[in-house]
Amino acid sequence: MNDHAPLSGRDLIAALCVVLIWGTNFVAMKFGLRDFTPFQLGAGRFLFAILPLIFFIRPPKLSWRIVLLYGLCQGVGQFGLLFLSLRAGMSAALASVILQTQVFFTAIFSYAVLGERPSRALLAGLALAACGLACFGMNYVGGAGAAAGTGAAGAPASAAGATTLAGFLLCLCAAAMWAVSNIVVRRAQRSTPQFDVLAFMVWSSLAPILPFIGLALLFDDPATRWRWTGAPLSTWASLAYLGWMATILGYAMWTGLLKRHPVNRVAPFSLGVPVVGIAAGMLVLGDTINGLQWSGIALIVAALACVLWGGRLLDRA
Repeated sequence: MNDHAPLSGRDLIAALCVVLIWGTNFVAMKFGLRDFTPFQLGAGRFLFAILPLIFFIRPPKLSWRIVLLYGLCQGVGQFGLLFLSLRAGMSAALASVILQTQVFFTAIFSYAVLGERPSRALLAGLALAACGLACFGMNYVGGAGAAAGTGAAGAPASAAGATTLAGFLLCLCAAAMWAVSNIVVRRAQRSTPQFDVLAFMVWSSLAPILPFIGLALLFDDPATRWRWTGAPLSTWASLAYLGWMATILGYAMWTGLLKRHPVNRVAPFSLGVPVVGIAAGMLVLGDTINGLQWSGIALIVAALACVLWGGRLLDRA
């Protein structure tokens, strides 16, 4: 592995495809939530993720406890909360940015659980991210940002940049659960460094399905339980996109890049995910972003850039 070798044309296309898939993934979630409840969408996403691959891929050579824990944290935890956030009033554009705070939650949890000390660049990034989240939070002071989170029948609010405090907090919780799943993966890598990532993703996707079905039966309004049977083809296409493209193909290509190239060559592409997410949300869904939210976006993107490249600058100082 050459730290200075450029990405091949094939790998560059793969990296850009991952950015495009993960960035537009949030729009697909919004489409899915038009006919599915958050819990139904969660069950459907992971059902598509395992079919038909689970019949052809052997289980990973890992403890079933790790596979189950990752599936519950990443599936029910991260995506369950994210789907609830989008239903509660968070826009696709802003969700694509706020979810990236998982980088900083991961750093905090890694220090607390694994004893990994944060670098100076990471600490600077945490400070910038905290300022960015404060900008988002200021939207809800006095109820200004939540004045019209969603309109009738869940339609997007017309007020510029309007979201809801509940949606914002649920999205932050989703980012925290993503960080927890990252810790589970790190523990898996320590115990079995060469484990098969594709097998891990497929078989861990089996874990959230029954919990999501159970949550839907417990908490969904009975009037919505069978609404998905009349969903149009576009909704089913969005579900297939979430399961096959965003979950399996996206993670498989990203992992392949990390195996062939150093992390510092691949990780900067993740900065493109919120850019694509913002553009897709505004163009496809008509999401609007106000001044405070743009400030928050700029600070969080700057925080991510600080984590990726700040170490070199601080080491030279």
